Amino acid sequence: MSQKTSDIKFFFNPKSIAVIGASPAPEKISHAMLENLKRTGFPGVIYPVNPKYKSINDLRCYSSISEIPSDIDISVIAVPSTVVLETLKDAGKKVKGAIIVSGGFKEMGDEGIRLEEEIKEIAEKNEIRIMGPNCMGIYDTISRVDTFLITSDRIGRPDKGGISIISQSGSFAGTIMDELAYEGIGVARVISYGNRVDVGETDCLEFLTDDDATKVVALYIESIDDGRRFVDAASRCTRKKPVIAVKVGRRDAGVHAAKSHTGAMTGKYEIYRAAFKKAGIIEVNGYEELKDACKSLNIHSPVKGKRVLIITDGGGIGVSISDACDNSGLEVTGLSEEIKKRLASKLPSFCAVGNPIDLTGSVTDEDYLTALEEGLKNGFDIAIVTVLWGPPQLTEGLVDKLKEFKAKQNIPIVICSPGGKFTKRINSLFEGKGMPVFSTPESAVRAAAILTGK
Repeated sequence: MSQKTSDIKFFFNPKSIAVIGASPAPEKISHAMLENLKRTGFPGVIYPVNPKYKSINDLRCYSSISEIPSDIDISVIAVPSTVVLETLKDAGKKVKGAIIVSGGFKEMGDEGIRLEEEIKEIAEKNEIRIMGPNCMGIYDTISRVDTFLITSDRIGRPDKGGISIISQSGSFAGTIMDELAYEGIGVARVISYGNRVDVGETDCLEFLTDDDATKVVALYIESIDDGRRFVDAASRCTRKKPVIAVKVGRRDAGVHAAKSHTGAMTGKYEIYRAAFKKAGIIEVNGYEELKDACKSLNIHSPVKGKRVLIITDGGGIGVSISDACDNSGLEVTGLSEEIKKRLASKLPSFCAVGNPIDLTGSVTDEDYLTALEEGLKNGFDIAIVTVLWGPPQLTEGLVDKLKEFKAKQNIPIVICSPGGKFTKRINSLFEGKGMPVFSTPESAVRAAAILTGK
């Protein structure tokens, strides 16, 4: 079967979708798919397929794919694994691609492996591209395709943005989508490919490389099917846009878990680490770091240097951020005497005018702007601004003031704002203005380090 990038473009711009196993019963996953396609406003034709029904949700329901009068771009298959083969045979050459959300294949052992081999044979014979099985499929804000089998009231759907996520795990894809939606971070496309009987991470990476809607690519990887091809594709992609990856199944326990999850044979982690480095991929450790990277790169462009200016209204947290920067290979260099004098003349006498600049508990909104304006004249690449909301003279107006200041600068400003109920409310204001907030010194520094490629 051809592995050309153009072969999978139709998955992301389909004119027709057939939902195999469609049901009007709300508890069925196929019903959720129909509802999700309706909610997203998919502009193409939807064909429910199930011999039990004549119509579903005011749509004519067909007894089989072969009964549908026209060819179909995508068939979403949500039937028991034992029926999938029959469904693909019935599709013949009427279908360009199939997303098999059904589980019960390679992850289940020998019988599942045999079923997957038969799926490959049928797909190759009929030139059908397969995504899955055991996957969520596609959530696409550009083409308004949503094949995820969980409704949006349970897993939030992000608005349109520049991040595209490729995930072998459907649960990971759903979880990070939900959190990004909650925090107001947009996505372009989310792809869950599951057991990778055909379409895998490299096919998707090749497509996203030339996808204008995708500004950043995030990868969740349990295994890679063709290391040489992956490195070639990733190398081409990283020359155009940042690529972030988290590799799971690094050690024995994780390897076993991955094998029982998607049937992945993960291989030695050191090989993956070397491949990521060779391809120019930014590797992160775990879910939280990948989410922080997505939040950061969604707003800020990568920088060439690694000099960090730290501004805070609490000395202790400034020290914590300095330590974290040092551990991450970032440079917290001192300010010039000239800049120190300018800051001392414009800020209250009790402020510490080093790096970090400590504005103390008597800080005002304007003090933050003064510290940024003067401090950044010292040639820093990134500013980490920590706001502790206890000081009485701080107001919500600081959110808009920092937003306006950031709009005039080419330097990324990373906001660190730890705290409870009151702080979380203010943080939601930051996020509503398109300024991601990090709730710990460590996560803020990780976000800064990602921008330097560290």
